[in-house]
Amino acid sequence: MMHAGIDVGGTFTDSVVFDGRTGEFRLDKRLTTPADPCRAVLEAGTALVDDGGSALGALEQVLHATTLVTNALIERKGAPTALITTEGYRDTLEIGRDVRFDLFDLNIDRPEPLVPRFRRLEVRERIREDGSILVPLDEASVAAVLETLRGDGVESIAVCLLHAYRNPLHERWIGDLLAQELPGVAVSLSSDVCPEIREYERTSTVVANAYVRPLAESYLRQLDAGLKSGGFGGRLSMMNSWGGIMAVETAAALPIWLMESGPAAGVTAAAKVADGLGLDRLLSFEMGGTTTKICFIDEGRASRTETFEAARIQRFKRGSGLLLRVPAIDLVEIGAGGGSIAWRDAIGLLKLGPESAGADPGPACYGLGGRAPTVTDSDLLLGHIDPHYFLGGKMVLDVKAAQQAIAELADALAVPAEKAASGICDVVNEQMAAAIRVHASETGRDPRDYAMMAFGGAGPAHAYELARLLRIGRVVCPISPGVASAFGLLTAPLGVEVAKSHLVASADMDRDLLQELLGALRAQAREILIGAGATADEIRFEPIADVRYVGQGYEISVLLSEIESSACVAEEVTRRFSVEYENRFGRQISGIPAEIVTWRVRATAEPSMPPTLMQAPVSSGIAAVKGRRSAYFPEVSGFVECPVINRYALKDGERIGGPALIEEDESTVVVGPSATVNVQPSGVLMMEISQ
Repeated sequence: MMHAGIDVGGTFTDSVVFDGRTGEFRLDKRLTTPADPCRAVLEAGTALVDDGGSALGALEQVLHATTLVTNALIERKGAPTALITTEGYRDTLEIGRDVRFDLFDLNIDRPEPLVPRFRRLEVRERIREDGSILVPLDEASVAAVLETLRGDGVESIAVCLLHAYRNPLHERWIGDLLAQELPGVAVSLSSDVCPEIREYERTSTVVANAYVRPLAESYLRQLDAGLKSGGFGGRLSMMNSWGGIMAVETAAALPIWLMESGPAAGVTAAAKVADGLGLDRLLSFEMGGTTTKICFIDEGRASRTETFEAARIQRFKRGSGLLLRVPAIDLVEIGAGGGSIAWRDAIGLLKLGPESAGADPGPACYGLGGRAPTVTDSDLLLGHIDPHYFLGGKMVLDVKAAQQAIAELADALAVPAEKAASGICDVVNEQMAAAIRVHASETGRDPRDYAMMAFGGAGPAHAYELARLLRIGRVVCPISPGVASAFGLLTAPLGVEVAKSHLVASADMDRDLLQELLGALRAQAREILIGAGATADEIRFEPIADVRYVGQGYEISVLLSEIESSACVAEEVTRRFSVEYENRFGRQISGIPAEIVTWRVRATAEPSMPPTLMQAPVSSGIAAVKGRRSAYFPEVSGFVECPVINRYALKDGERIGGPALIEEDESTVVVGPSATVNVQPSGVLMMEISQ
């Protein structure tokens, strides 16, 4: 009954093994192996299980999250891909939404399409918006496209025909032909990947899926083979972008669903901690080696979205990335992590990121050949990290290399090294605070109303200063924050969300139509979850509708729980939409009917033996204070002598006044002069900050 959660990040691979019989956790954090990500996964799994005297065969399940898909899109390292579309629509991918993300930039750059124009091919056909056929599929045009593709070197093909979300007949015919005539070439149909309205979003999503599919399939095959060679005979499953676990076969066919799998695992862990502490409002703050992820959690539910952008050219500017129609946790991800590289710009200002030192070569202090100054190097020189206790002492940091990297930047900036190091931390904290403020304002929230949960290897070290910038008064630090995402994998339910666009006016809604549409989606979701290991009676369904006032361009999601038992379906849908609309925008619009555009079903099956919150290892008989160390704090503009405290020696109810440094194997909690830490019964640290 052993389950492993393994999250591969840009810098570290985090792993947690949970033994359901004993309740024991085993943890591992090691550098990611970018050239072969599977290696770190297999090494971590083997180390954790072998430590108990058995082989990988002891594992019943491996739950996995990866940055593979995200990195492939950002770095443009996907497969050579072609697009087959309706005649006259080959440029939809390039035209996009026709929105300039910067009105005043005359030389604006937009993301290059993943498929070049010469590989965007047209076929003659036309389906109306109601699904009826206007122009039958011209087989001669399909044959011409097929001939063009032969020998072109494409490894993947996306098919996106006009209004295929209403009638996929032509797409499926082309898909069957491609599978027959071009064996070995991956084929993605928009009616499978994104059966929703809006041609650009649907085209962009299916193209992105096709672009990363060969890479994802290869990786998952390699990982599965590696696990089996180590004796693993259980089930390999993947985390999707909204926090559900799905079968590896589904992930291989629909890898675009993995876009935010790692961040979603972290948010899932944060929601679990919030529930355990009775916190209604929590700001999830995960700072790893490469990126920072931010998400608001209200009443145990993380914010979700159906559309997000990947690989933005401009960090805070909508429209500068690839628009994807994929259900996902609604989070902000910025290039600010422990490995973010600091540099001097042309006018002498200190800048940070978005380039990261990653795992190879990593920050200068890793001693692996990196020479650029990073946030981790600065944390080390400011006394926030013990060079001899990094990863619990498994990795000794090179202080001299960090000093040299920071000194070179300091010389370029004409400031003392100490000033350069503190400046780097100031910049990264301000960048994260700015991202949170923007996201909060866009969603109508005030960060001061939330507690912050800090996790990721670097999160607890920066949480105090970040909270002060945002005027947040409470910071939560869970046990083993550096592997929280891996823990989140173990607590996540099996889950999938399926959707289909079918425009229905409020006046035309009735129970029979509702049951027909939702019934088909439930059947589809049920089949996927049973394939992932759920039983039919374990599955719970949550129907959702994307609704708008007639004439509006965008919709909002409305829960339809128990809607089918309502006396008047049309009135109940309209009422729920009006309430949700007013909650979001502060008003209702009278005299204009509503209409449902897209129907959704979110299906979940809870794990049979979910772990409770991780507990600190039993460490009786050891001293709480390990020693003392000087650490830099901006509020006093200098170094302060601090006690260094062993987190594993802390007991329920203990109270620690700042300044202090609380160390554990995966991270260090930096407690500033204006903070007090209270140890909770679960071992969670609750930091109260006087503003």
